[in-house]
Amino acid sequence: MEPQEEIEQKKRRANVTIREMEIDDLATVFHLGEKLFTAKEVPNLYRTWDEYEVISLFQTDSEFCLVAESEEGQLVGFALGTTVTKSHSAWKYGYLVWMGIDPEFHGLGVASKLFNRFRDIMLENGVRMLLVDSEADNLPALHFFRKMGFGHPQEHIYLALNIDPQLKQLRERKTFSRAPNRYRMEEDD
Repeated sequence: MEPQEEIEQKKRRANVTIREMEIDDLATVFHLGEKLFTAKEVPNLYRTWDEYEVISLFQTDSEFCLVAESEEGQLVGFALGTTVTKSHSAWKYGYLVWMGIDPEFHGLGVASKLFNRFRDIMLENGVRMLLVDSEADNLPALHFFRKMGFGHPQEHIYLALNIDPQLKQLRERKTFSRAPNRYRMEEDD
């Protein structure tokens, strides 16, 4: 693509419709997320992209699950969220758990349209503060959320430990048995 064509493409906006996710959208949303959130791309992702989380968010908070649909009827993006209330707090928080845009539609305003609709729904539901998290090196996401008005980034570190070899050693040394209302470990010896 010629540089001038790239500039023209960036200037145009995708004509998409933002709507609530429907049950028939679950598979398409899951497969798009599967392409976007891979262990190869984000090996230390503390939340994993799986069908159970998508289904759970849809079942419990479907009003906060949105899709972006192109003129041709193709799903090109999604936003999945929830609300959080805490005891002893008058505030209700909105949490944008997952947001993904088909790479072919990056830079065409789809993310902004999705986010703006998500924010409006949260406002309608009494949310006073929105939360979002991202990998620290995901500069496009950080730039986007700053552009959307997010500020006050808090550094949070997630550490990872691969315990698979340790689990194997533990199984060789110990067995697990069920006791009333608790689990206890017993030595094999």
